[in-house]
Amino acid sequence: MNKSVAMGFIMLASLAVLSGCTTMGTGQGDISGNHQPGEPVHFTWKSTDGGQQGTMTATLQHAIYHGRFFQITHQTRREILAPLWVGWNDGWSDWPYWGGPFAGGAFQGGYDTTQFVTYYSGKVLANLSGPAGKRMRCRFLLFSPSSGMAGGGQGECQLLGGRTINATFDPS
Repeated sequence: MNKSVAMGFIMLASLAVLSGCTTMGTGQGDISGNHQPGEPVHFTWKSTDGGQQGTMTATLQHAIYHGRFFQITHQTRREILAPLWVGWNDGWSDWPYWGGPFAGGAFQGGYDTTQFVTYYSGKVLANLSGPAGKRMRCRFLLFSPSSGMAGGGQGECQLLGGRTINATFDPS
């Protein structure tokens, strides 16, 4: 095999590996609450690292939200998650987490870095922005944390004003 043919194979193999790192998926949900119960929501996500972090879009009937998502692991450093706090209280201390530092619905103190990572480990969090400065925050329990978003999951999102979206992502 000549040198140029060998280089061509190496380049094609490299491109195949690089393009293989991009994963994408979809999800669906509906808004619950006092306004427009059952309004459908369509989610799409894209990642270049196998689903550990990437971008997410939520399409509602009258608005589109877009932003970043992150999978939380025990090794996650809180400062990397700074984009999650934009437009919300730091550490989402105002959004009660199942089993977190809340007892009977009452806030029992803030999240320190260890608590935050412990409560959210194995989950995906997202902070999405929409029109006119509106925001949506999301948290999903992964079906297979070692697969990232590609393994699917379910959870909820919250819009400014308190309306919630129940969401499910199928494995891709």
